[in-house]
Amino acid sequence: MKHQGNALPPYLHWDNGELWLTEDDRDNLKISYRIKKVIFAEPSEYQHVMILDSYDFGRMLVLDGVVQTTSIDGHIYNEMITHVPLQFHPNAKRALIIGGGDCGAAREAAKYARLETIDMVEIDEKVVRACKEHLPAVSGNLSDPRVQFIYGDGVAFVQGKEGVYDVVMIDSSDPVGPAEALFSPEFYANVHRALKEDGLMVCQSQSPIFHLDILTRTYRNIRELFPHVLVYTAVVPTYPGGLWSFTIGSKRPLDLPAQTAIPNDTKYVNDAVFRQCFALPEFLRSALAAK
Repeated sequence: MKHQGNALPPYLHWDNGELWLTEDDRDNLKISYRIKKVIFAEPSEYQHVMILDSYDFGRMLVLDGVVQTTSIDGHIYNEMITHVPLQFHPNAKRALIIGGGDCGAAREAAKYARLETIDMVEIDEKVVRACKEHLPAVSGNLSDPRVQFIYGDGVAFVQGKEGVYDVVMIDSSDPVGPAEALFSPEFYANVHRALKEDGLMVCQSQSPIFHLDILTRTYRNIRELFPHVLVYTAVVPTYPGGLWSFTIGSKRPLDLPAQTAIPNDTKYVNDAVFRQCFALPEFLRSALAAK
């Protein structure tokens, strides 16, 4: 394991000869994973980056002690944040992914031949390099020539852009540290301007169970900018609470297409999943209706 001072970071510890990762969520919930091996561990300019091989979830990307994606269920999140919005824009040519350093969202977006360019803006190059080399189950060692890797601040990248993209996918980590600005009203306003007149955006909007305040605030901020807004969910076992949310803001009506064009090599998303993911539990419907 490569780590400064040869000491374990506080979220890795030995217990009876076994290595465990313990993720601390909001100081209220701790989730522990038994680890087979530390594949990669290095500090970057922004955060501590690890690829761990776990017993139940396979290889996983861990940033500052928080699991971001895993080999066993990463495809659920990445398929839902790409294939769902792309069904509403059948003529999309230019896509922007902000974040998504594990390359999973870009890998899924690249399955659409109609997309001519996919700009992926990730602040931490070390995350991309680690995932391409050590987490192929998620990244697929992505090398599609349409995917342009842009290493920089996604907030700064969209500033000043106007009418450039058909679809923007905001694949951020939790709203702390480098990702906090990706949940701000100012950022969403810049994304709105960066979209073409019929464009749409999607973002992950956290757990309806544990982060309902973040979800409803995100929904409100997006609804103030976009005339058409939808929230949808998926079950991602790695994430606290399991149930996870996504929010679409669109300049075009969000009518469910009569026929979907989902690639035939997905593991999670199909036509039935696409149509039912917008059916929200009553507590979430009520929370959004109150905003």
